[in-house]
Amino acid sequence: MLKALDRNIASASERIVFLAPSAADISPVFRRVASDDAQYSSLVADVQRFRGGIYLKDGAIQPQDLTSDGRHLTPEDDTSWHMLLLDEERRVKACALYLEHQSDVTFDQLRVRHCQMAHDQEWRPKLMRAVQAELNLAKAGGMRYVELGGWAVSQDSRGTAGPLALALATYGFSRRGAGALGMTTATFRHCSATILKRLGGDRFEVDGQVLPPYFDARYQCLMELLRFDSRKPNSKYLGLIDQVRDTLQKITVIARGSVTMAAAPTFAQGLAS
Repeated sequence: MLKALDRNIASASERIVFLAPSAADISPVFRRVASDDAQYSSLVADVQRFRGGIYLKDGAIQPQDLTSDGRHLTPEDDTSWHMLLLDEERRVKACALYLEHQSDVTFDQLRVRHCQMAHDQEWRPKLMRAVQAELNLAKAGGMRYVELGGWAVSQDSRGTAGPLALALATYGFSRRGAGALGMTTATFRHCSATILKRLGGDRFEVDGQVLPPYFDARYQCLMELLRFDSRKPNSKYLGLIDQVRDTLQKITVIARGSVTMAAAPTFAQGLAS
């Protein structure tokens, strides 16, 4: 897989597109930036339809959970980055949602507040302490705090290098500046949790106790909460993460609103900003 992925790195910039929530969120590291409200809205709708189709087929949602045109909506779609993997015909083959929070965010403002464990009388206090410790660590280190979600991969792309390249690009993106601490709710379906742990994700721990997997009745699957520290990926993948990260300036970024780009710095300068 690593060799296959390595061969795909060179073409990753042509297959991966980032959708920025606003022009103000775009780092000058990126050189291929387009401000196009219509294209942005069209691609977000494509992501929502793609995500909806995958989740519906998996039994994670029901038809009534979709809009009349088959889109799966989340409240965070408008404020998150969307990471897309496209095929040669520019159709979505994999996607992820990347939500960056302000430094003063609280547990009750995070997406994780909706997960099954957060509604469990026994586990909610432990989950809150575990997450709060991460929020404090991120704030003290001047790091971003991020929630990842909206993972979806087409059936014909599973087991190929493309989705892993997208995950690595997302990991590379999180290494900007001081880096990021983050979390995701990962499903055991299609080995998503296994893949994310392989890249460096780890379970939360509080009071010497690891937060266990849990069954999510809403999505009808076994899930687990994973944390990640962008500074500490699996060393096995570090070279590839940095390789993909260095292609970010070639990745197309599409944003809403007007974009005024300063002279683009080198990537090293961008990481220090």
